[in-house]
Amino acid sequence: MPATAENPPAPSAATATALAVEERVRARVITDDPLYRTIPVALRFAPAEPLAVRIVFPADLSPEGVDNEWVLPRALLEAGLQAPTGTGDVRVWPCGRVQAIVEFHSPEGVAVIQFDIAALRRFLRLTYAAVTR
Repeated sequence: MPATAENPPAPSAATATALAVEERVRARVITDDPLYRTIPVALRFAPAEPLAVRIVFPADLSPEGVDNEWVLPRALLEAGLQAPTGTGDVRVWPCGRVQAIVEFHSPEGVAVIQFDIAALRRFLRLTYAAVTR
């Protein structure tokens, strides 16, 4: 039977399932150097892991020459935009009204990265929208 106003088409799998989210943003590496360096960063969310987000740094920043991916709780990123939070490998805190700091700890050292809060909030909104579609 053809689709009509009385008989709408069945929803497709694409509309019935959640969609992955990827946002590309610019971030600043914080060092002792008074001149900061901006880097491209990918923020990723996969509906298969609804409680996690991924922050991916490009391969050219890694000694191994591969993308450096950090997986962290979405709630940690969200809470860190309001107040300092986190323990262990990842810590997040607001830095003024428009910036946020994400600090990554690894055996090789510590990386301190500054993001625009607006970009992180936009990404988080997209993640929540993706799972409610």
